[in-house]
Amino acid sequence: MELVTPDWGLVFWTTISFFILLILLARFAWKPIMSAINDRERTIEDALLKAEAAKEEMARLTSENESLLKQARAERDLILKEARQMKDQIINEAKDAANVEGARMIERAKTEINNQKAIALADVKNQVAVLSVDIAEKILRKQFENQREQDQLVADLLKEVNVK
Repeated sequence: MELVTPDWGLVFWTTISFFILLILLARFAWKPIMSAINDRERTIEDALLKAEAAKEEMARLTSENESLLKQARAERDLILKEARQMKDQIINEAKDAANVEGARMIERAKTEINNQKAIALADVKNQVAVLSVDIAEKILRKQFENQREQDQLVADLLKEVNVK
């Protein structure tokens, strides 16, 4: 039961010891402990502020990166579109040039064919004329051998010719 009901002398010395300890702590330890606690509190606050600033900076950089990525994609799409248009234009120009050149070559070939045809026809006509003259000459020589036949031919030709 002594533990439950302490002696008055024990209470007195315990109280005095407590106040002496309190005075010693207040005089020598309280300021350094409180200073350390305040320093630690400021360090934690600074770390939290820096973490918040870093978080905001990271969010800003992420947003900026996304914006740059969208811009780069848009530029890439524009460049690809321009390249496709240029390719189509070059292909169309090449087709048009090929069509024009083909038409010009066909026209030149037709002209050459017509010229060769005209030359061939003129040659055939010349050969026919030469052959006709040769045949006529042979026929006439044969007919002119006989004077009577010659007179008869002249008379027949005069009948055929109509004077207008």
